[in-house]
Amino acid sequence: MADPNQDIPLSSPPVSELVACHECDLLMRKPALREGESVACPRCGYELYNHRPQVIRRSLALVLAALLLYIPANFQPIMQMTMLGQTSHDTVWSGVLGLYDAGMQSIAVVVFLCSMAVPLLKLLCQLLVLLSICLKIGRGYGFLLYRIYHHMREWGMLEVYLIGILVSIVKLADIAELSVGFGLFCFIALLLVQVWLEVTMSPHQIWEA
Repeated sequence: MADPNQDIPLSSPPVSELVACHECDLLMRKPALREGESVACPRCGYELYNHRPQVIRRSLALVLAALLLYIPANFQPIMQMTMLGQTSHDTVWSGVLGLYDAGMQSIAVVVFLCSMAVPLLKLLCQLLVLLSICLKIGRGYGFLLYRIYHHMREWGMLEVYLIGILVSIVKLADIAELSVGFGLFCFIALLLVQVWLEVTMSPHQIWEA
């Protein structure tokens, strides 16, 4: 009969040198990585993390680009609609106000939070986290903001709002004259930049930095 204590090491390594697989919970030591390399779980093959080059600078550039796109994406006309001789210019913000004035205050608040407030707060949290790493100040606040950002990730729904815009354009095309506005291109660009930012901003490297 095997000794149940034979696999227990005499001295355990510090927690900072260990990593657990998110899929099968295998606990292992963190290997040293060079730029461009990744770590896979030896048991299930799940990619644990990777080491991308220039993560902080690339993420900071994408955050600044997203913040520049935020204002035109939400306040520039998404589409121009002409029906029965009347022309209207619709923006994301005017859509929120329209819902509120129509008596649907709760829906207006949800749309405002998911399409405007939460995406902006996420970008500001990411910006402050990256600045705390680059400038080497406020690391404690950076930890807190990064945790807040992870809790808000599920509440930003720009892609859902974009689908709603596209569905509206298709349905209104038969009853009104529509033309796409500059705000729609900025909105799509903002969504793509945020997706790119999610891929670029490696959580493993951010926590280590």
